[in-house]
Amino acid sequence: MDKYKRYYGVIGFCVALLLLFFGAYSLITPKVTELTSLKDEIVSKEKELSELQGKLAIVRKRIDQIKKSITSSQKKIYSPVESALGNETLFFTLYNDVIEMVHANYVKIKSIDYNYNPETDAFVKFGKDIYFVCDVNMELISNYVNLGKLIQDIYQYPYYIKINELEVRPYEKDKKILIANLSLRLYAHTAPEEDTAAAQTTPAAPALDGAATALPQ
Repeated sequence: MDKYKRYYGVIGFCVALLLLFFGAYSLITPKVTELTSLKDEIVSKEKELSELQGKLAIVRKRIDQIKKSITSSQKKIYSPVESALGNETLFFTLYNDVIEMVHANYVKIKSIDYNYNPETDAFVKFGKDIYFVCDVNMELISNYVNLGKLIQDIYQYPYYIKINELEVRPYEKDKKILIANLSLRLYAHTAPEEDTAAAQTTPAAPALDGAATALPQ
């Protein structure tokens, strides 16, 4: 047995090395599996993000088509039924219709404000006594389909509504949800149309921003 004593150290070292290897393997294997799973998840998320960006690009393209092609369309400006209505009443008549369109398309309003008679508008500059103008600025929460339907409804609304601005961005925590900043300009005659027709010297309503373009479903 003495002749094997010199191998005991080598055997002990090999055993310790094997134990160290299996210990390291048992520790590393879950990490490798976790890393592989994480890589697969990243690839999946990147694919999902790419698809959502494609949908968002489609929505933006359709909106641009709406805004460009509407230039050949004309709509009537809202006129009150009674001449005694004040400007605020004119505004709320159109405002309520806009809010109803938003709710009908299951779009949530995060914030809203409005501004009477913006000085840069041509109707305010040259026909303030004949026209009442109001900007409605909304921050909306929606998905792609419902936002598209809302824009379509705004276009199909029988009276002139101008889309000043529409910016959309995906919600950071859920890319399927959109945060949209929508600014609308509402126009109304300050008196019934038959009372203002003779006195009206301002040009016809400017081109609308929208068109009957099918939106993504």
